[in-house]
Amino acid sequence: LDSNLWDEARIFTPYGATESLPICSIDNIEILKDTKNLTDIGKGVCVGKPVKGIEVDIIKITDDPIENWNENLKINKGEIGEIVVNGDNVTSSYYNRESSNKIAKMKNPDGSIRHRMGDLGYLDDQGRIWFCGRKAHRVITESETLFTITCEAIFNTYPEVFRSALVGAKVKGKVIPVICIELESNSSNYDRGIIQTDLLELAQKFEHTKNIKTVLFHEAFPVDIRHNAKIFREKLAVWAEKNLK
Repeated sequence: LDSNLWDEARIFTPYGATESLPICSIDNIEILKDTKNLTDIGKGVCVGKPVKGIEVDIIKITDDPIENWNENLKINKGEIGEIVVNGDNVTSSYYNRESSNKIAKMKNPDGSIRHRMGDLGYLDDQGRIWFCGRKAHRVITESETLFTITCEAIFNTYPEVFRSALVGAKVKGKVIPVICIELESNSSNYDRGIIQTDLLELAQKFEHTKNIKTVLFHEAFPVDIRHNAKIFREKLAVWAEKNLK
C-alpha cells in the first residue's frame, strides 16, 4: 500500500481499546523508516506518542488490584511494565462487573479514573510507547519472564513462517516456553525439520529468545471470529501441553 501512495501521504495507526480510544498514534513514515527494524529484532511494536490530552504511564507488572494511583507506581523508561492511561476518554467502570473494575481501574486523587490496559510495554527516550504483549500472555519460567510480541517477532522474520505464538507449557511440573508456528499456505512443500533447526538457531542469536528450545507446528491457529487475527494463546497452550506429553 505504501508504495502506491505519493511521498507526502501518511497513514495513521491508532492504539487504544474500547475502554479508552485513541491513546497513541503513529504514521507509516515513522514505522517504515525507524521502528520496523527495531520491531524485527524483538524491541516490541511502537504505537507512537500519546495523543493530545492523554497521559500514559508504565507501572510495575502485577496481577493484583491497585485501588489508588500515585506517582511512585511509575517505573523507569525502557523497563517493561503495564500500560496505564489517564484522560477524558477513559471509561469510569464496567457495567455490573465489579471484579473487572478492581483489576483494571484506579482512582486518581481528584476522584477521576485511570485505566490499566492489561497490555505490557515501555516508554522510550522519545516519549513513544512500545507494545510488548498482553499481561495475561506473558510466560513466566523459573529463570525469566518472556513477552509474546518481542519473542514472536524474531520467528516471524523467517520467510516460511506465516505467524508464531509464544505460550507456556507445563512439562514435568515446570513451565517451559514453546513457540508455536503456523507456516505459509503452501507449507506442504516445506521440510519442517529444516525449518525447526533454522528457527532454533535464529532464537539463539537473541538474548530474550535463547531459552526457547521447543518448536511446535500448528496447521491453523485458533483466532477470534471478529478480527481473524487475535490469537487464542490460551487454547494453544493447552494444545502444546498435550503434544509434549
